[in-house]
Amino acid sequence: MKLILAVIQDQDSNKLMNALVDNNFRATKLASTGGFLKSGNTTFMIGTEDIRVERALQIIKENCRARDQLVAPVSPMGGNADSYVPYPVEVEVGGATVFVLPVEQFHHF
Repeated sequence: MKLILAVIQDQDSNKLMNALVDNNFRATKLASTGGFLKSGNTTFMIGTEDIRVERALQIIKENCRARDQLVAPVSPMGGNADSYVPYPVEVEVGGATVFVLPVEQFHHF
């Protein structure tokens, strides 16, 4: 048995949840916040049998896309102003960060 932790952008969460349900995966959806952009993310916890991990990863890949986003910089309060960029920059966000962990036991009460 495996535990899949998938951190995705909020914009993709409903689409992913629907796809997981359509493919008979149970998932727990948690609100989370990214450290880099401090923007909203959703973390999915998916428990599944070893033989279904690849299908779950395929569903995540198909439903979570990367996109470009303009980000307003944060001023360097007390930091080094040499590297401060005073205008919005475009960064790629989204997709999914996925961890697959072994599960020793699983109980559903």
